Amino acid sequence: MRLIQFLLVSLFLTGAAWAQDAPESSAPDRSATGGATTLEDILARQRGEKVDNTYRSENTGQGNVEGLLGQFGTAGVASDSDVYRALRYGSADVTVSSQGPAASVLIQDGGMWWWAFRTGPLREYGTYIIAGMAAVILLFFLIRGKIRIDGEKTGRTVTRFNGFERFGHWLFAGSFLVLGFTGLLTLYGRDFLIPIFGKEGFATIAQGCKWLHNNLAWAFMLGLIIVTVNWIAHNIPNRTDLKWLAAGGGLFTKGSHPPAKKFNAGQKVIFWSCILLGVSISLSGLSLLFPFEMPLFAKTFQIANATGLPQAMGLSLPVQMSPQEEMQYAQVWHVMIAYVFIAIIIAHIYLGSVGMEGAFDAMGTGEVEEQWAREHHSLWLEEVQEKEASKATASPAE
Repeated sequence: MRLIQFLLVSLFLTGAAWAQDAPESSAPDRSATGGATTLEDILARQRGEKVDNTYRSENTGQGNVEGLLGQFGTAGVASDSDVYRALRYGSADVTVSSQGPAASVLIQDGGMWWWAFRTGPLREYGTYIIAGMAAVILLFFLIRGKIRIDGEKTGRTVTRFNGFERFGHWLFAGSFLVLGFTGLLTLYGRDFLIPIFGKEGFATIAQGCKWLHNNLAWAFMLGLIIVTVNWIAHNIPNRTDLKWLAAGGGLFTKGSHPPAKKFNAGQKVIFWSCILLGVSISLSGLSLLFPFEMPLFAKTFQIANATGLPQAMGLSLPVQMSPQEEMQYAQVWHVMIAYVFIAIIIAHIYLGSVGMEGAFDAMGTGEVEEQWAREHHSLWLEEVQEKEASKATASPAE
C-alpha cells in the first residue's frame, strides 16, 4: 500500500513539473514540415475544430524573394503552392487587364461556406417547407373537400375585378410562376436533369432558365407595383377581420360564412405576404444583378450590429465584404424568401382554383356568381348593390 501511495505521489509531482516546463502555446510543431500543414492540423479540421490559418496566410512567399532563391520547387521565385496561397488570402501581386471592381480577386475563399450551405441545409429545409405545405393542402382537401356554394345560385353575376386589376394580378402571378420554376430547376436541376439530358443538355437548360429568370424579374416587379396600387386601400386590417379569423373563415365548417368586405382576413394575409416578400426578393434579386452598384448586406449588417442584437445572439456579422461575398449572402437570402413565397402561393393557388367553387371566376372573367359573393364577401356585395341602387335612382333625374 505504501508503495502504491509513493508511486501516485511521484506521478503527481512529475506531472506538475512537466506542466510547468511545457510551453504555453499549444500550436503544433511545424519544423519538420518546413512550416506547412501538419497531421494535427488535418485531424483538427476533421474533428470540426477551428484551426489558426496564420501559418498559411502569412507565409505566402510574397516579399521574401531572397529567402526563396535556391529552394527546391518550380522554376521561378515562388513555388506553385506559394502562389495559390497568396491568391487565396489576397496578398498576391495581381496584374489584370480588366478594371472591374472585383478584377483582382481571383480566388474567393469564403465561397466554401456558401456552397456547403446552399447544397446542404438550404435545400434540405427549403424542401421541407414546400413539401410540408403540399401535404397540408392535400390533408385539407381530404378532410374538407371542395368548398361549394351552399345556397341556390341566382344566375346573376357581380363584377369582382376589372380588366386592369386582372392584368396586374396575372402579370405578377404568371411571372412569379416562371421565376419559381426556373429557380427550382437551377437549384435542383443537376440532380435530376443531368442523368436524363447529360451535362451538355443540362447546361443548355440552365442557361435558358438563367435568361428567363433575369429578364422576367422586371415583369414581376411591375406586377408587384400594379397589385400594390390597386388593392392596398382594400387590405387595411379592420375589426371585421377579427370576426372572420375567430370563425376560421368558415373554411373548416360547412355552412359557415363570416362577413367580409372586398378582401377577407385570409386574403389580406396573402396580400401583405406577397408585398413584403415581393419587395425583399426583388431587392436581393437586384443586388444579384448589380452586385457592384447595389451591395445590400454589408450596410444591413452594420446597422444590425449597431443595435447589439446580433452580439447578444452570439453572432458576428461581417461589415466588410467583397462583391462576391455580397452575391453569396444575397443568393442565400433570395432562395430562403423564395421557399416561403412558393409555399404561400401554393395555398393561394389551391383556394383560388380547385379548392373553392366559383373562386377562379373572379380572376378569370372578373364576374362572380351573386350567391358566391353573398356567402364569401357579404359586406362588399352590399356596398356594390347600394352603389348600383343609387345610380339607378339618380339616372331618371338626370
